[in-house]
Amino acid sequence: MMMAARSAVPLRGVRVLELSGLAPAPFCGLVLADFGAEVVRVVRPAAAGAAAGLERGKRTLPLDIKEPRGAAVLRGLCRQADVLLDPFRHGVMERLGLGPEVVQQENPKLIYARLSGFGQSGKLARTAGHDINFLALSGVLSKMGRSDENPYAPLNLVADFGGGGLMCALGIVMALYERTKSGKGQVIDANMVEGTAYLSTFLWTTQSAGLWDQPRGKNLLDSGAPFYETYKTSDGKFMAVGAIEPQFYRLLIKGLGLDPEKLPHQMSMANWQEMKEIFAGVFSKKTQAEWCRIFEGTDACVTPVLSTEGQGQHELEVRQGQAGDEQVDRGLAPAPLVLHQVEDQEVAHQAQGADHRVDHADGDAHGRARRTLGARPRRGALRAARPLLLQAPQQIPQQRRVAAPVAQLQQVREETQEAGPPPAPRRRLPHARRALAGRGSGRGRAPAHGRPGGWSRS
Repeated sequence: MMMAARSAVPLRGVRVLELSGLAPAPFCGLVLADFGAEVVRVVRPAAAGAAAGLERGKRTLPLDIKEPRGAAVLRGLCRQADVLLDPFRHGVMERLGLGPEVVQQENPKLIYARLSGFGQSGKLARTAGHDINFLALSGVLSKMGRSDENPYAPLNLVADFGGGGLMCALGIVMALYERTKSGKGQVIDANMVEGTAYLSTFLWTTQSAGLWDQPRGKNLLDSGAPFYETYKTSDGKFMAVGAIEPQFYRLLIKGLGLDPEKLPHQMSMANWQEMKEIFAGVFSKKTQAEWCRIFEGTDACVTPVLSTEGQGQHELEVRQGQAGDEQVDRGLAPAPLVLHQVEDQEVAHQAQGADHRVDHADGDAHGRARRTLGARPRRGALRAARPLLLQAPQQIPQQRRVAAPVAQLQQVREETQEAGPPPAPRRRLPHARRALAGRGSGRGRAPAHGRPGGWSRS
């Protein structure tokens, strides 16, 4: 019997209420939705049309939880939810009468996930902040940057998305598993300072190994080493070099056309700056495409630095035949793949739902809301929510194929390869994320732009 891999949906049936927040909480909800959870964002009605690019796979319920009626509706929805995602600072939900001691009393199985910058205790618990602040207090920012520059944050990826949204999603999954044994919900305190510090465990555990003995920007992995650096090419583009191991370094030197006998030893830190200048001079003599041709198929660990401007024009075929074949502009496929081995057949996966919005003026509001929220609502909750339900269902694609910066990769291939069959697709997902569209206000304000939403089970 022929077997094929089919994308699994491990969180199917898990119901999540995602309250309003900036990037970290919506990203957490996105991860859960991408793997099958039914995520409903509760949004303040005035902000119902706003989109931050992280709504894929979710449904929306406009609801102002600062109003007593809206808070009552949310409490009703929490009785039937599996997860409540709270992105506010400490004390906000308690002041609204929606703290964990209230909603978990009514639903002991509810997982109450609190995602904040500084956590639920301590003198900073009620203080506003952003990625760069959390990164700074974690200690990690002090290690980022070149030796002759100030420390700098790598966009808002590390604290917001890595130490925040992704770490919170992991906590939710662990709490869901624990609930299968205890039958009880949990309160998750995920904060971006501690999440970022935990994410950088390798940094702390290797302090005694000599990896970070030098000042910032002069160590092996922080742009200090000439073989772990980026170099500008003759056409103004860049190549990334990561030839740490001796065997890879030898291939790098060979590709650069240098005589290893005339170079200092690879690990001679006193000569690293001199070697950087030599490498930079060599890289500046050829275009990016020419260097790609030289290092193509080698283990020199040299790759082109691709930008994001070419996204959506071509598709990097890293997951061909898995999880559907639909290409969605500027989307990234969920990672990692979770696969079942099934009998060979059509295995296209259809993720659940779109961002449905229901017209409160419709005569069959109860029925339409029932279809929107996925189950028969409780009468009281629906009656309070009915004036807040909007019109116009809007389809939001679920499974997005990788739309990587491959326009440039395609151009490189065209420039460096003669006519013939294209190279086999590489199973490598390029990392690219949009930076947070900045707001001046702190991350934890009261739910001015909520992403909660709801449904009820019978």
